[in-house]
Amino acid sequence: MMRTSATRALLRPFTCTKASAAAPGLRFTHANALKLAGFPKRTESLAISAFRPITTSLVRSYASASVVRNVDREKELQQMKLGADPELVSSSSSVHALNSELGAEQKEEDVDMMAGINHDMKIIRDTFALDDVPKEAYRIGLAGVIPYLATSTATVVCSFELANATQSGSGYFLSEHSAEYALHILEPLQVGYGAAILSFLGAIHWGLEWAGYGGTQGYPRYAIGVIAPAVGWATVMLPVEYALISQFLAFNVLYTIDSSATNRGWTPPWYSSYRFILTFVVGASIVISLIGRGQVMDRINKLPTATDRYREEAAERRRHNENDD
Repeated sequence: MMRTSATRALLRPFTCTKASAAAPGLRFTHANALKLAGFPKRTESLAISAFRPITTSLVRSYASASVVRNVDREKELQQMKLGADPELVSSSSSVHALNSELGAEQKEEDVDMMAGINHDMKIIRDTFALDDVPKEAYRIGLAGVIPYLATSTATVVCSFELANATQSGSGYFLSEHSAEYALHILEPLQVGYGAAILSFLGAIHWGLEWAGYGGTQGYPRYAIGVIAPAVGWATVMLPVEYALISQFLAFNVLYTIDSSATNRGWTPPWYSSYRFILTFVVGASIVISLIGRGQVMDRINKLPTATDRYREEAAERRRHNENDD
């Protein structure tokens, strides 16, 4: 009879109640552990109530019995007054750095307003110092830009004299014809020297290729040595203003190529800085020459260029052939 389904259904509430009654002891221990760990009691009850209704009621009863409000202590705290402590509490005690210690004296750091300019000046000094460049190459390279500086300075002086002579009738040092004649002499000197320097800079890559510096690169490095003199030679046949502008562009493009070659290891590491200094001086000289000539452009009688001479000779030959016929 005890094994029938009806009997088991009748005894099931008592067994569930007994098992549930045994659980609160264990749940109280778990609740105490959660309480010591700082977990909120309400979350604890809700988590258990989803699964164990009887245990939930016991936990709520335990929680309400353990939380006792001490009214007398609260009234005592309300009557207490905060003591004055001038060392810690003052008009500026709440003003301090976020990560600093309260009450500690804060030192104001002096801001160097010239720090950025000093940093830039240091970079410029290091760039122009060129400590890694061999002294011989440095000195000879700087000596090589002297003709450019000389011709540019002379161009500015002659242009000033020519402009002054045109306005007042005479210059300070040179007459109008002397200044114009000097300008015509300076034209082929500066353009021809620029073409020679372009050829020399291109030939450096041939020397590096033959020395095997950075490995054998073949045609790419040989091409640099071929294009540079070809461009320089072509500028000789242009009018002086176009020739100077073309050489200015050629020097800058060649500097870019040399910087790329340095980054690839085709040249010594100091070569790009060395080329920057020389290109800067040469470029500035060309710009000065163009500015000087621009002031007297309409007052200079154009000398015949190589192209003009070729055209004159061709026209002379045609006239001679017509006379023979």
